[in-house]
Amino acid sequence: MGRGRRLRYIRGTVAGQRVYESTRIGDKRQAEILRARREAEIIERRAYGKAVTYTFAEAALAYMESGGEGKYLARIIKHFGPRWRLVDTDNDAVSRAAAALYPDAGPATINRQLITPISAVYRLAAEDGKVPDRRFRRRKEPGTRLRWLTPEEVEALLAACDRRLLPIVAFLLGTGCRTGEALGLTVQHLHLDTCEAYVGATKNGDGKMVQYPGRTRRIMVASGLPEAGAVFRTPKGKPYRLTNSSGSRLGGQIKGAFDKARDAAGLGEDVTPHTLRHTFATWHYAVNRDLILLMERGGWRKPDMAIGYTKLAPADLPRRLFEHGWDFRANPVQDAALPDNFGKKIKIMREV
Repeated sequence: MGRGRRLRYIRGTVAGQRVYESTRIGDKRQAEILRARREAEIIERRAYGKAVTYTFAEAALAYMESGGEGKYLARIIKHFGPRWRLVDTDNDAVSRAAAALYPDAGPATINRQLITPISAVYRLAAEDGKVPDRRFRRRKEPGTRLRWLTPEEVEALLAACDRRLLPIVAFLLGTGCRTGEALGLTVQHLHLDTCEAYVGATKNGDGKMVQYPGRTRRIMVASGLPEAGAVFRTPKGKPYRLTNSSGSRLGGQIKGAFDKARDAAGLGEDVTPHTLRHTFATWHYAVNRDLILLMERGGWRKPDMAIGYTKLAPADLPRRLFEHGWDFRANPVQDAALPDNFGKKIKIMREV
């Protein structure tokens, strides 16, 4: 045990592992207790392996260092404590955490502020081979009506997006891709001439060719596209980190910027990046009334899945979409062939 100016340090070798670290405390008695705990932890990990002794706090730190959202994790880490093992984090532990941290909260709050962050931390650790895979049971939200955006709400959202987020939101709206699928898109698979893109990393494991409206293309081109590599970049100009074949964890990497734009647009907290997939399905079906085409474009294998994403919409939605430049028809007219009064013609045709 060594002494710094004020803090005390642990120094030595335990089970073949050299240790030299600060206790962050100055009291000798408390430092000795911490030294004994640290020594026991090292011996336990050496005997049983890291998978058994890996703590939730360690997993949460690794998650945040990889770019994960840490907004609600501080309270969870404090609740579990520094020595709580990740393998012991099961549905019963989550229920006890919910009772302690959010005793008066509703299902939506518990899902968003407790179960979602715990699931994200655990999932990353499972992907890294630290713990076996596990699913956490979410609270049922009675009476929940999944949200979709009107063309007017989308205009407000796009106006509030920063330069990095704008083309991503336009692509998600125009294709119905999941966030992870979009962030894995490369320039070589983006076909601007035909308004198509090949998305190779999908949740179902199969690649798919998606088609997007001219409005999406115009926004992407105006935002500036790289010459090669990933189409969408972080604020530092680097590609987003793909953690698995589906990229299902990547929604969190744009969540902060998306939430900021959403709030500036005056939209509620129920609007998330995934809301854009519900919006795409609702818009696309309203224009084409073709479930098979929607399944093909959106990548749904089963009709009931596609139907679940499609919400009830007013009869004038197709006209409003055309007026805002969102052409989701099966064979959209290319920009060069669109007359200046295209929106007005569509409006007249619909009224007749």
